[in-house]
Amino acid sequence: MLYTLAGGGTLCGVSALVLLIVSTSTDFWMQYRYSGSLASQGLWRFCINHKCHSHTITVAFWDATRAFMLLAILSCFTGIILGLSAFVNGAKNKKVKMAGIALIISGFLALLALAIYTGVTVHFFGKRFVDWRFSWSYILGWVAIILSFAAGKHPHVLAAVHFFSVPNPNTTFTHLFLDRCFSIVCSPEK
Repeated sequence: MLYTLAGGGTLCGVSALVLLIVSTSTDFWMQYRYSGSLASQGLWRFCINHKCHSHTITVAFWDATRAFMLLAILSCFTGIILGLSAFVNGAKNKKVKMAGIALIISGFLALLALAIYTGVTVHFFGKRFVDWRFSWSYILGWVAIILSFAAGKHPHVLAAVHFFSVPNPNTTFTHLFLDRCFSIVCSPEK
């Protein structure tokens, strides 16, 4: 069960990282009609009739969304590396917890980025363009958030399983729980 949880957390983390990278780098966060042509926009550039151009104006919400998405990618990558190193070296509680925290932070950073983008898009672009919608890059960002939170939760479950692992099948749960709690409370931090 220990390796199954670690594998599930790793799979969710790697999937979240791939989706965060794809979402951040592609140009389909929003699609709209511009002068009768289909146009799309991402964080880095916009495309009209399959001709893409860099954003010509610097708007604070694009910069904030870009920054938070890049930080989410870095945090997710850090969480995966910490999780894999704990998995390879035997699940050490400290590395497992740090991996989970990094993955949860990644989810919050991506959530913040998408919340900023959503708010500005609905209030600004929603009034400017009549026929617009969020597109697949944006949706992948939301899926990545869910996977990042799921991956961040798995290491904590993994640490709990490691904490309550029963060395002797005849040991009762109450005895094991009290033994582990007393060992944590009574032993000095290393």
